[in-house]
Amino acid sequence: METKLTVDVARLDRDGEELSGALDDSVLELDDPYVKPFAGLRYELGVMLFGRELLVRGRLEQDFTAACSRCGQDFDFTVKVPDFTASFEVDEKNQFLDLTEELRQSILLNLPTYPVCRVDCPGIESAAENAADSRWNVLDNLTKGK
Repeated sequence: METKLTVDVARLDRDGEELSGALDDSVLELDDPYVKPFAGLRYELGVMLFGRELLVRGRLEQDFTAACSRCGQDFDFTVKVPDFTASFEVDEKNQFLDLTEELRQSILLNLPTYPVCRVDCPGIESAAENAADSRWNVLDNLTKGK
């Protein structure tokens, strides 16, 4: 797999081009021990030059393994960006445009803040629910006496 997605602006077809493939999962280096990418960042992009502007539109997908924020179990999920759009100004100096960072940022912005393994995940039962603490009985008796 590739580690960068670079577009040769001078070589682009006048009607635009379609790019598809996958970037190595190392593109998404995260400092999070609970969320890890795998299987590479997949892309299907249309690239078109309008004067001095390069327009890139398409779809992105990246698979992750994460720890559920409710129960702590590991699970796999896919981040999908169905409407990726980016625009770049081009000139004679930048004949090759590296799109990798834009793709990376788009995936990162679509990561869930608190990933959950499933919508109805009950989470971890608290110890207070399982074992009654007798110290609270004194307070319960105060309210019963009124």
